[in-house]
Amino acid sequence: MNNSNGYSAKFSLLTDFIDCRTSLRQIVARIVKPQDIEDILQETFIRACAASERTEIRNPRSFMLRTARNLALNNVTTAYEKRTRIEDIESSDVCPKTEPLETRLESKERFLGFCRAVRGLPPQCRRVFVLRKVYGFSQKEIAQRLQISESTVEKHVAKGLLLCRQSMFERGHLEAGPARKSTEYGKSQLKYG
Repeated sequence: MNNSNGYSAKFSLLTDFIDCRTSLRQIVARIVKPQDIEDILQETFIRACAASERTEIRNPRSFMLRTARNLALNNVTTAYEKRTRIEDIESSDVCPKTEPLETRLESKERFLGFCRAVRGLPPQCRRVFVLRKVYGFSQKEIAQRLQISESTVEKHVAKGLLLCRQSMFERGHLEAGPARKSTEYGKSQLKYG
């Protein structure tokens, strides 16, 4: 599989994932606790990407729904097994060997905040932003793929960064505010199709 076909397949898979996210969430929500839903959805997408590198997925929606369901069921089983093992261990034998739970939760929350910020971008801006920042396409490749000018690609990326930063700040995931205040210059630079 050459590079452009690989990117195309991943972008198509991402589009399918976004389109069926609500259905995935509903299936998973019936099985696991609310705090586990986002992790399972992320793992579903990661597994779909990995599978698509090995073989063609003919029905991505069906594949992701089945994968999400199986991951949710595994999550419940694993949680039960962990709970049973922990009950058997005396508290004096327990010593933390990983980073503090608060740090891990904060990191996950920031990542989820970023995902929500990206999801909130206007559709064309989101497409360009994901192609550039997630998949690493060059401005020229994106311009050719989406049939827009390179300057429009650049503006979409800049707008995506600014809007994501603002969203992260508003949700409390960043300590400092946006890099620049909205000025007439900034507003005029962000108003485009």
